[in-house]
Amino acid sequence: MIQNTREQFIHLFEKEPLMVVSPGRINLIGEHTDYNDGFVLPAAIDKKIVYAIALNNTRQCNAHAVFMNETVSFSLDDVKPTPGWINYLMGVVYQLQERGLPVQGFDCVVAGDIPVGAGMSSSAAVEGGLVAALDHLFGYELGRMDMALIGQKAEHTFPGVKCGIMDQFANLHGKKNQVMRLDCRSLSFEYFPFNFPDYKIVLCNSMVHHSLASSEYNVRRQQCEEGVKAIQVGHPEVKSLRDASMAMLNEVQGQLPPKVYDRCAYVIAEIQRVQDATTLLKQGDLQQFGTLMYATHEGLSKLYEVSCPELDFLVSLAKQRKEVAGARVMGGGFGGCTINLVKADQVDDFVAYVQSAYEKQYGKTPEVYITTIEDGVTVGAAVAAEA
Repeated sequence: MIQNTREQFIHLFEKEPLMVVSPGRINLIGEHTDYNDGFVLPAAIDKKIVYAIALNNTRQCNAHAVFMNETVSFSLDDVKPTPGWINYLMGVVYQLQERGLPVQGFDCVVAGDIPVGAGMSSSAAVEGGLVAALDHLFGYELGRMDMALIGQKAEHTFPGVKCGIMDQFANLHGKKNQVMRLDCRSLSFEYFPFNFPDYKIVLCNSMVHHSLASSEYNVRRQQCEEGVKAIQVGHPEVKSLRDASMAMLNEVQGQLPPKVYDRCAYVIAEIQRVQDATTLLKQGDLQQFGTLMYATHEGLSKLYEVSCPELDFLVSLAKQRKEVAGARVMGGGFGGCTINLVKADQVDDFVAYVQSAYEKQYGKTPEVYITTIEDGVTVGAAVAAEA
């Protein structure tokens, strides 16, 4: 894909491009905790967005998306939210301009194999790849966390999704065979080896596109904030659900709509699960780690209500299989993938079982992706080595 993208760029723009590889991400545990100042445990993966990009000495940006077979242009003097995939690129350019960083016209070809709507954060990969490319081309010398914050703000202001920092962070900070525990308040992070050669990370796509995710995501965020405001009356030191305990939440249960209580109860428990999960990784205890994943799914399904019948069915299939250490819905929810930790020598049996049972139940075959944990965004010479 890297070579094909480069060749397509040369064919379209007749010059040599800079190459950038920008990965998708998985999150092992810690879902919907990032915008509550909690902890997450993501990793970059081998599914990726690829950019071929070069400057063009104009005020015009021209982008060709291979996955849409479409070329779109915009002027640097008129960058405003626009429907479609180009919105993600324009959001990044706008945020760089807002910081007072010089942006000149560029040409790019964008390709990728991250399934859209599958919960692997294709949008953060698009954003992270472009900001890293422009940083390289213009010599901004931005730090990786700054790049992640630019991508996050681009998502807030252009597509209008009030996401936390996790997706952009994982995209830019990933390390091969390592997961990262990110403190979403302080932005400090720590790497933990994910060294379980006997297991594979298997993603099962429900084939349900999470069209509700953006609007409902923002609703969940508001509900969490509503819970915090109630708790703050008696505990003014509480700034977010990161600071709250179940005891504090229970004090105000009578004042909260039941759904708001449930949302907050899930988040408080999930923030603790991430802490427990990293202890288990250090101990090499993948079975107990998997038990926490199942608990997360139960909370996401019943309390946070971001699952759907198809995702619940996929997790129930995994629970029946001894070769699976743990499984849960991954990402924003309402569709997309489950993440499963499966014994390597039984992956084929597991996949055949899941696809057969799911097809019988829903009349469609779920796509399955066996992923590996890889480095974050790579630029230039590092990409050439990868290719």
